[in-house]
Amino acid sequence: MTSPIFALADEYITSYARLDPAFAGSVGIKGDFGVATDYGPDAEAERARLYRETLTRLNALESTGPADDLARLHMAERLQVFVDRHDAGEWRRALKVPYGMLQNMVSYIDLAPRETENDWRLNAARMRAIPEMLATWRQTMNAGIDAGETVALRQALEGAKQARRNAESRVFDKHLKAYGDGSQAADLRGAAEAAYAAFASAAEYLEQTYAPHADPNDGVGEERYLLAARSTLGAVLDPHDAYAWAWEELHRIEEEMEAEAERILPGAGLTDVIAHLDATEAVETAEEYLAWLQAKHRGALEALDGVHFDIDPQLMNLDVQLVHGSSAGSAYYTGPSEDLSRPGRTWWPVADRERFRTWAELTTVFHEGVPGHHLQIGQSKVAGDGISRFAKVFGSVSGHAEGWALYAERLSDDLGWFTEPGTRLGMLKGSALRAARVVIDVGWHLDLPLPAAEAKRHGDRWNFDVALDVLTTRGRIAEHRAHPEIVRYAGWPAQAICYKLGERAWVAARDEAKAAAGADFDLKAWHTAALNLGPIGLDNLASVLRGK
Repeated sequence: MTSPIFALADEYITSYARLDPAFAGSVGIKGDFGVATDYGPDAEAERARLYRETLTRLNALESTGPADDLARLHMAERLQVFVDRHDAGEWRRALKVPYGMLQNMVSYIDLAPRETENDWRLNAARMRAIPEMLATWRQTMNAGIDAGETVALRQALEGAKQARRNAESRVFDKHLKAYGDGSQAADLRGAAEAAYAAFASAAEYLEQTYAPHADPNDGVGEERYLLAARSTLGAVLDPHDAYAWAWEELHRIEEEMEAEAERILPGAGLTDVIAHLDATEAVETAEEYLAWLQAKHRGALEALDGVHFDIDPQLMNLDVQLVHGSSAGSAYYTGPSEDLSRPGRTWWPVADRERFRTWAELTTVFHEGVPGHHLQIGQSKVAGDGISRFAKVFGSVSGHAEGWALYAERLSDDLGWFTEPGTRLGMLKGSALRAARVVIDVGWHLDLPLPAAEAKRHGDRWNFDVALDVLTTRGRIAEHRAHPEIVRYAGWPAQAICYKLGERAWVAARDEAKAAAGADFDLKAWHTAALNLGPIGLDNLASVLRGK
């Protein structure tokens, strides 16, 4: 589609890529933008100027039809959030662990192409850019110190651990090994060593220079939290309503888990059933785990295509990667490159595990792959010219994306896919975890009291230990994931709520459409129309779908 609004969206992506080459490289935007992003204060101001100027120009343009209306609605909402976050000084708090700057630099290398000698030259250039990028990032962190706007002390110390782990685990050596002893081996080794030294220096900076100035409080307070929620949800949040609803939802899911456990081992109780499944439904090696993941992803693609969804052939290739030496507690997904030359990928942290519980992870296969993230994000890439380039490349809304992925887990249950022992309980356990995330995230950041019955069980007020207790005993999270999850909630306010609140929005929109259509409701057609819209904030989701 060609229109002034779509042309502006295209221009914005190209302009932003010039200001953030690392982002451009990570998401697969083609073009000569350089390799090093400047993360310093002046560069942050330049990016904010782009947000403002684009928003002003967007508001002056006339729409030519429904596709323009959607593109304008989405761009305006996202750009206004970007401006508001910059004006609030959030750019000075440029650290979140584990999914932030330090992980992004690893992903920047991991996502680089590695097929030709020119590709390997690009790998070396990207690794050599890491010291420069971390140096400019320090300038911004120092600006936060000067302004009295710092991240929490826990984030600083955990960030130091993450940076040091990147260095000590020699996180890029797997790529050097893959290259072998070719003509660029020495250059690649030198580039990797420079990156490791920069990570080690960043760890020292966070511990010795930044930490003494860091905020002693983990919670960010209501004002910052509501702004963060607008960013992650694309919605104005009522945190007190969300907090109360999530406790009710957690109780509902726990009752369903008890009933499911009774079907698996009558009379044993939920805790013993989980222990039984841990002992019996697992694979023993990383190699077996990878093979199991690949088979389940492939099976889901084949079962969905042509039956419940029409999957574009370009999306039938889904890569599965194990991640060693990562501080990430959870699996995650990276989308295809803009031109689809790089496939979508699911990434599965190994941590220190030697056994892998398959009963609890099948639901995550559906969440990260299909019908979850890969179908949703991939579909936006192949949807044609009905979606703006801004939406395809830059406009993801976490509440929309994570809400769909959790909805996809529920859909997989509706489709009868949890047939192996314990796998439906695994889906329910995952849903309980997402409800626990909401009560932890909202309660901790806003310092809300726990309900009386919960306070007797866990403690009167939220802190790290209470959050960890709720996550492990109510969310029943795997041990290797618990600590990094809590660290993540503290450093990325309002992201943990996206799953359950996003799912709630998706279910409400579907049920509204179903009630309106009655016997004529076509679920496959509704899903197709919904995914072809691309990303949208939750405040606009139902109304936009209603318009379809």
